[in-house]
Formats: sequence, C-alpha cells, structure tokens
Amino acid sequence: MNRALVAAVLGLGLAALGCSSMKASVEINAPADQVWAVLSDLEHYHCWNPFFVRASGPLEVGKDLELTMQPVGKGAQSFSPEVLELARGRRIVWRGRLVMPGLFDGRHTLVVEPLGANRSRFTQDESFSGVLVPFAGFDPYRAGWERMNQALKVRAERMAASRQSVR
Repeated sequence: MNRALVAAVLGLGLAALGCSSMKASVEINAPADQVWAVLSDLEHYHCWNPFFVRASGPLEVGKDLELTMQPVGKGAQSFSPEVLELARGRRIVWRGRLVMPGLFDGRHTLVVEPLGANRSRFTQDESFSGVLVPFAGFDPYRAGWERMNQALKVRAERMAASRQSVR
C-alpha cells in the first residue's frame, strides 16, 4: 500500500474516532523571556488577549485554571483545564474536558521558542479527542487563536521596545 493511501486511511480512521488537531504559530520580535512574561501573566489576559478574555489560577502541574475563551463569532465559554506540564519560560500544557472523559477532550500546548537574542516563536497546538469531535466546528477557535497570537506579538514587542528605550 502506498504512503498516501495509508495516510488517507489513517486520517479517516482518526476522524471516525473523533480525533483532530489544530496549530497556529507567530514569530515575535522580542526575546523569549519577554514573550513568556506576557503569556504566563494570566491575571492580565483581559488587558490584551482577545481569545482567552479571562484567566486565573496557579500555573502549577496538577492545578486547575479558570479560563473564559471568546471564539470568533460565538459566545464566551468558560472551562477549568488542568495543568499537565509546565516548563517555566518555555511550555504550558493543559487538558480541558467537556463534562466527562471521552466526550470532548482537548490537550492544549503553548510553546515559546527562542529564535535568537531578540526573536522568538509562539505556537499553540491542541489535540482533540472524544465522540463529539466530529461534530465540532473549529474555525471560530482557529480564528481566535490567530487573534491571540497577533495580540501577544504586539504586546511582547511593545514591552521589549519600551525596555530597550529605557536603557
């Protein structure tokens, strides 16, 4: 069997099982530590973040966060994901779930990657699983991520520029 056919069959099988993912990245003209400072300051998300419009809770493995997201063109949705992994300065992973395991689960990863002294890349990646996944429309969420990524870029770059002008 050729690789394209195998990939297609596997893709259809995953879709039938309710598996999906999405990813969005942005390059930022600011040091990774500046991007992390903005990203990890959950209490100020309401000041800049058009997707996660409210956020609170401890960034600690095993703890729950309180998040409210605003998908583009949809109503606000609140949920309480559990922090699964934390590598300070680099990575946050949480799992959100609708009502119970296996219905609609999302494993969301946020990564800050240095690209040099004054540049970095921010990436959001989420894997979805559960019986309701094939019925979910992801476009409003993907659009929200894009808005969030651009807003993070603007805020981190402004903060980095103001730090440089003070020196």
